[in-house]
Amino acid sequence: MKALVLKKVGALKPGENRLELAHLPIPVPAEGELLAQVSACGVCHTELDEIEGRTPPPRLPVILGHQIVGRVEKIGRNVNSFTGGERVGIGWIYSACGKCTFCLEGNENLCPEFSATGREVNGGYAEYMVVPESSAYPIPDLFSDAEAAPLLCAGAIGYRSLRLAGLKNGRSLGLTGFGASAHLVLQMAKHRFPNSSIFVFARSYEEQEFARKLGAAWAGPIGAASPQKLDCIIDTTPAWNPVIESLGNLAPRGRLVINAIRKEESDKSCLLQLDYPRHLWMEKEIKSVANVSRDDIREFLELAAAVPIKPEVQEFRLEDANRALAELKAGKIRGAKVLRIG
Repeated sequence: MKALVLKKVGALKPGENRLELAHLPIPVPAEGELLAQVSACGVCHTELDEIEGRTPPPRLPVILGHQIVGRVEKIGRNVNSFTGGERVGIGWIYSACGKCTFCLEGNENLCPEFSATGREVNGGYAEYMVVPESSAYPIPDLFSDAEAAPLLCAGAIGYRSLRLAGLKNGRSLGLTGFGASAHLVLQMAKHRFPNSSIFVFARSYEEQEFARKLGAAWAGPIGAASPQKLDCIIDTTPAWNPVIESLGNLAPRGRLVINAIRKEESDKSCLLQLDYPRHLWMEKEIKSVANVSRDDIREFLELAAAVPIKPEVQEFRLEDANRALAELKAGKIRGAKVLRIG
């Protein structure tokens, strides 16, 4: 099979192609696993975090990618949910212990043995991959393969972020950063909280226009003062400075949810600008989002089909993954980037 392989981590230089095309044996599903022939895989900022060493894979080489759509090609022994030929989605959660308190309450994302697709194990920047039966999900017929891919991470983690934000109908929501996840959260919030106003902070004029097109009440640059103080804000940026700026835009008892696995270190000095009266006083809260659970993916796929929530996608060939990642790093974003495979 063809696959793009990461062999070293470190800061990306302009024009550098870190992923290398390789021809590898097709993996064989073990007991309880299935083999999927991959047709599409979303490109996520987490892949940049892995490549540049902010959340490095525990071993190299590795195949990245965790927003995967494909068809069941073969099943291992004792697989009961699939027989072959079904279209399935695979997300960031690859496996968890299944025995700890977190797993038993449905929060596998917090399991100390959480294993991530495309980091601890090979992911979807390839023509085939294996996955435990419990971490493969039927895809609603409504979505094409390319549309379904970003739902599996950008959508699911956005779903968890919105739930953790505790937004109530009629209260205000801010979205700091407007990439793959935030543009799905906006659509979700408009459906679930129709009387709430949504304010978007985005880097470019094009992203701000896109947010207004999707129904944002206001859109302006990251770092701008909000027209009003906001009850909840979800931050999806890779930087620290927007965290400080978002705290300044929160209303009393407001909650900031940080939807990022890692933050870049380059602007960490801005934390010295944290001013207690302005940023944290009046019972403001900061909450992080850690991974996704299996229920997050299942429930969001059902919600996305019911609304429906349609992601905006840009498609690339598998061989062009380095270009897609370079555009993502440069902030050239409108919706989600998806690799066409096979």
